[in-house]
Amino acid sequence: MTIRIVRLGTNRIPSEGLRIGTVRRPPRGVPKSEYSAQNWYDVWFPNLSPSPETMKLGQAAQTPSEWNAFFRKYRAEMTTPESSKTLDLLAALSQETNFSMGCYCADEAHCHRSMLRSLLLERGAKVE
Repeated sequence: MTIRIVRLGTNRIPSEGLRIGTVRRPPRGVPKSEYSAQNWYDVWFPNLSPSPETMKLGQAAQTPSEWNAFFRKYRAEMTTPESSKTLDLLAALSQETNFSMGCYCADEAHCHRSMLRSLLLERGAKVE
């Protein structure tokens, strides 16, 4: 059993399981009834997305130091008790079931989902 970190809107793989959208906003122009059918997500969970302020840092980042500042700020946001407990829960669930999590960004290296992957691995999650 594993967590798959994905780009939302991409084709699903067999046995991917439930897809969780860790994004601040739903996809534009897509009816809510179509989110799952169009491979966006089955469950919207913005609790693990960067805050609007942190998102702005990521959207403006161009240099390695700016990207590092974005990742440091996002990591700090994930240390709140609520976020930490959520990450612990997801890590534990990865031992028992398949599911996926993701964001819209084309490049995982410049997306919060790369840090999300690291945070889950640090908690012992099975991540593909």
